[in-house]
Amino acid sequence: MKDTVFVAWATFTALGSFVFYLIFLVTKSKKVGWIGFLLNLATAVLLTISMVVRTVISIEKGWGHAPFTNLYESMVFFAWAISVLYLVFELKYKNKTLGAFVMPFAFIILAYTSLGGPGIRKEVEPLIPALQSNWLIAHVITCFLAYAAFAVSCGASIMYLVRGDKTGGFWDRFPSKQILDEINYKAVLVGFPLLTLGIITGAAWAHYAWGSYWSWDPKETWSLITWLIYAAYLHARFMRGWRGKKAAALSILGFAAVLFTYLGVNLIISGLHSYA
Repeated sequence: MKDTVFVAWATFTALGSFVFYLIFLVTKSKKVGWIGFLLNLATAVLLTISMVVRTVISIEKGWGHAPFTNLYESMVFFAWAISVLYLVFELKYKNKTLGAFVMPFAFIILAYTSLGGPGIRKEVEPLIPALQSNWLIAHVITCFLAYAAFAVSCGASIMYLVRGDKTGGFWDRFPSKQILDEINYKAVLVGFPLLTLGIITGAAWAHYAWGSYWSWDPKETWSLITWLIYAAYLHARFMRGWRGKKAAALSILGFAAVLFTYLGVNLIISGLHSYA
């Protein structure tokens, strides 16, 4: 069976997870919340199977590389990382309402891959010379785990701004502003060192592939911009006590930079990373 079948199923389970989390936010039905959780868990499992199958196919073809080598494969891993990291935060904070604001990211990514949007190549392909390095796995894993953590942070930030100072009735179904601000902060604390490692391993990989640690390629430049935004977030929180709306707005800006670094640069701007 092709790995793409599992991705297609995961697209529907991610959509179902988002819908049930949204219904849970409105109804507070424990049964509905658990269905959302189980559908999200199914999404993570299906994507895990798809990556394993794709790796096996690569081995059978004699290439034997991890499934992180093009836009399609990286988007599958990105969606997987969002699903898994969100599950970690849900279990830690014992609150399912955040899923209504995080799982849409996973669903949109999977829908894009399943529908074959621009830049998507679903066939298993051999590695080009620039990708034939062990640094590839370290770089991709650290970067996309960071991106997933920032997706959770962004979801919590959007939820914070939607909730605002409203109280009573429906709004009491949201986590408190303090909890949302904490989730935003903790997710950035997870993502920032991973992004730092991603940039460092990327520089090592660049030196291996092109003989230079840094060449101001558009992808490298926008990765640095993204890093600086989240560095500013942490600096503002530690040194100036930024909380609440300011921190939420900066987190959303940071994730917008993540998306442009990942997709905007790949699809709009040509450079050394065009193969991605």
